Amino acid sequence: MNNIVMACVGGALIGVAALMLMAIKGRIMGISGIIGGLLPDTEPDYPWRISFIAGLLCAPLGYLLINNQSPTVEVASNPLLLVLAGLLVGAGTVVGNGCTSGHGVCGTSRFSIRSIVATVLFLGTAIITVLLVKLVTGSS
Repeated sequence: MNNIVMACVGGALIGVAALMLMAIKGRIMGISGIIGGLLPDTEPDYPWRISFIAGLLCAPLGYLLINNQSPTVEVASNPLLLVLAGLLVGAGTVVGNGCTSGHGVCGTSRFSIRSIVATVLFLGTAIITVLLVKLVTGSS
């Protein structure tokens, strides 16, 4: 299948997963909240959280079965920079009370003003960061 079709199928599956989680568990599909719920001192609802994360980790296997090839992932950045970026994103999910999946996918689809503002801030910050890094490093 071509990339556009795969992107549409993936987007539809994300939407169905978000709808099912809301309908069945009454929960927002935010990855940071799902993972955070696995930490000690949280409510004891591990089975669905572990199942959800296992599904995320097994998704490339589904891609392999459909396309007879592994998905290609290219990371062309400094590993230290990636770790720093990950820590900043983690801190941002705490400050923003959620992540891009919770606010961007679920919150905006419910017309939550807080989520719409958060998503605009997430994306705006990402765009400005990429532009500044490219300007400073001279990369294209």
